[in-house]
Amino acid sequence: MFLARLPMTMNGVLMTLYIVTGLGRGYGAAGLVGGGVTLGMALGAPLLGRCFDRYGLRPVVAVCGIGTTVFWIAAPHLPFVALAVVAVPAGMLSVPAGSLARQVLATLVPPEERRAAYSLDTISIEATFMIGPAAGIAAITAFSPTWTLTALGLLFGGTAFLIWLVDPPIREGAAEAAEPGFRPPLRSWLTGRLVATLLIAGGTLFVLVGTELATLAALRANGELGVTGLVIAVMCVASILGGVVHGAVKRSLPQGVLMLLLALLVIPVGLADHPWWLLMLVLIPSNLMCAPTLAATTETVSRIAPPQVRGEAMGLQDAFTRLGLAVGGPVVGFAIDHSTPAWGFAAAGLGGLVIASAGFLWRRSPSPAPEPALAESRS
Repeated sequence: MFLARLPMTMNGVLMTLYIVTGLGRGYGAAGLVGGGVTLGMALGAPLLGRCFDRYGLRPVVAVCGIGTTVFWIAAPHLPFVALAVVAVPAGMLSVPAGSLARQVLATLVPPEERRAAYSLDTISIEATFMIGPAAGIAAITAFSPTWTLTALGLLFGGTAFLIWLVDPPIREGAAEAAEPGFRPPLRSWLTGRLVATLLIAGGTLFVLVGTELATLAALRANGELGVTGLVIAVMCVASILGGVVHGAVKRSLPQGVLMLLLALLVIPVGLADHPWWLLMLVLIPSNLMCAPTLAATTETVSRIAPPQVRGEAMGLQDAFTRLGLAVGGPVVGFAIDHSTPAWGFAAAGLGGLVIASAGFLWRRSPSPAPEPALAESRS
């Protein structure tokens, strides 16, 4: 799954560079295609999750792997209009490596050890973001865009084939042996608590993408873009350290508290955004909360969702986090454009708190009574 996530961390920057340099379009045009792919992934994640629940891993991975490979091999030969048109369906066919990895861990790891497993998984994600974008930029700089995007498509296809070949389990034995047609009704498991968990997850990604955008804007405004890689690397290392601690301790803070700490620690960062080394230091506390919050989110979803619908639940988690990413960038960018980068950090934290507050309010809604068929199946 680490290998499967690597090309996913490259595709955004590669598509942007290709559209800007290869097609001679602006960053707005690149953002349109990138936003379409992100929207497609958000829309497709729950649908693919339901397909995993119903048909198993191999058929879904095979279809998604072929579709993604074809898109990226064809991308350098398509005009901009065609890229914009197929962006959403291409995103919908992306192999959901994140939710798939979480399903596998939920199956292979006992509940009492899942926090450590999900923390390790989140640490793996941070490692891919430290490696993937840099490797993608180096490749498209050294080689032609056509070659690079084709190689990316082959990498997507190769990792999908490896997942198909290994065929890791995504449901417990009890669930596999259950009646094939049985599926808990949606309102029996999509409770206020689960919706709240998903909203808090979306707020978390709003904070994270907003913080990254404000960091880049602050460094650019102060003429210090040359140290961007170092600052982001330190942010990733801080997140990894937080994930190690979260996974190692016997008892950690719940998702909601971790998310509140993440947002509150980001708000005042803009007061110390210059020089770069001071900005880097004040970003460490909030980034220590990053991996623990993401791991706690997955742990909560896996605990609440029944095994028969875990794929769809994990897909909903992906959808909410991608929506948080999609909303966070424009909102924080608007705040930066109409004020200063310092206010971008405040907007990231406050926006995340607003979304999380909606989750906390939703959590207080009463849970529906279980359907009779569901109660009988559990007995």
